[in-house]
Amino acid sequence: MSENFFATISRMKYIERWALMRNARTETLSEHSMEVSMIAHALCTIGNVRHGRQLDCEKAALIGLYHDASEIITGDMPTPVKYYNREIRAAYKDVERRADMHLLEKLPADLRPTYEAIFFADEAFAGMTEAEIENEKYLRKLVKAADKISALIKCIEEENAGNREFRTAKKTIQKSIDELTALYPEVDDFVRDFLPPYGNTLDELLDR
Repeated sequence: MSENFFATISRMKYIERWALMRNARTETLSEHSMEVSMIAHALCTIGNVRHGRQLDCEKAALIGLYHDASEIITGDMPTPVKYYNREIRAAYKDVERRADMHLLEKLPADLRPTYEAIFFADEAFAGMTEAEIENEKYLRKLVKAADKISALIKCIEEENAGNREFRTAKKTIQKSIDELTALYPEVDDFVRDFLPPYGNTLDELLDR
């Protein structure tokens, strides 16, 4: 019997983000997910090395990789719509979960629990101690922070391409990240050490 999960996941490359915005260059869900995965891994590594945490960096990368997989089914819901009010946000969260569950049904039963623990925090918490649950929650907060950082990088890239369409989004996202830096030293470190070169040319990045 053929299993459809990974073939379905591969369709992330067809989902375009920022649908309400004029883009200098279109960003796909696949590109965004890879970037979130990479940044989430970096945030957890910073946490372990610099701040004495015990975070599973590889798991953070996997959560980042699949964090928006539901959009294969739902499409990218524009932020002004998704967060318009509490009722719409709650309804959309339910739609996202149902879409994720539908994707996971495409896996064979013996593999499904492994992926459920990646997709859903409550599944991941099963069998954990209180300390492990708090650690897992912190890790998932860093994945969400990585999502915000990726969005800011997109705004920087569009701005550097001469597109002023993202200027309001950049201010909003920057404010959110400023709040995160006060809560998570890993985010503060990444923003300070790694964010400034984004938008530089390849020659500048390679010090040519």
